[in-house]
Amino acid sequence: MSTLTATAEEPRTAPARPAYRVTGRRVLSSEWAKLWSLRSTWITLGLGLLFLVAFGLIASSRYKSGIGSDHMDRDFARSTAVSLSLFGTNFAQLALGVLGVLITAGEYSTGMIRSTLAAVPRRLPVLWSKAAAYGLVALVLGALGAFVAFFFGSGIVSGTPAAMTFSHAGVLRSLLGAGLYLGLVGVIGVALGALLRSVAGGISVLVATLMLIPGLVSLLPSSWQDDISPYLPSNAGESMFALTHDSTTLSPGAGMLVFLCWTALALGGAAYRMARSDV
Repeated sequence: MSTLTATAEEPRTAPARPAYRVTGRRVLSSEWAKLWSLRSTWITLGLGLLFLVAFGLIASSRYKSGIGSDHMDRDFARSTAVSLSLFGTNFAQLALGVLGVLITAGEYSTGMIRSTLAAVPRRLPVLWSKAAAYGLVALVLGALGAFVAFFFGSGIVSGTPAAMTFSHAGVLRSLLGAGLYLGLVGVIGVALGALLRSVAGGISVLVATLMLIPGLVSLLPSSWQDDISPYLPSNAGESMFALTHDSTTLSPGAGMLVFLCWTALALGGAAYRMARSDV
């Protein structure tokens, strides 16, 4: 008689899947990786740095060659090494602002934003991470470009009335203020891209805000200009890194506060639309 012995099989258990949580650090890391994976990031950042340094050196060289000439513009003759070195800020802000628009509006145009928000359903951490990551990059690049432009520009104008060194009062504050201004311009670009969800629309509004509106305000009566002009984004931002100020401009602290309010307004509008509208 044979005895059948049944061997009990051990129950098969599926391997436990690791529990992944969406955290602010992980969202920031994801946006940081996406930022540097784009070829446009490297190209546009390179152009921004080139504009900032090259135009600063060109302005310094032009001042050095024209010093003492009767044909030099009176305002240009009163320039300092700081103002000459930061001459390229207006050009660098366009490159950095445009890249900010591309970072957010580009995802809407390609449809990649659907995958991004599927991974981060709460949505707003995506906006904060994009703004923080790119704002930091633009700030560091802007400050680096300002210091490099001043280092070489001050050497070019050495021995002229515009000559200055890092030890002069207000120089470090102006150079760091230029970097902060460019960083905030990048954040505004990110916000405009998320708000308008259009690359063309975001760039148009950015250019109009920073360059066209100040020109239109100059057509208003002088009494209106004095009340409006200092609080425009570009003028308030310029007061952050201007070495000298007068009664028609804001102080560096007031200019920074006004520009921070403009930045917060753009981010608030972008956050509202991102939270309320479908993609």
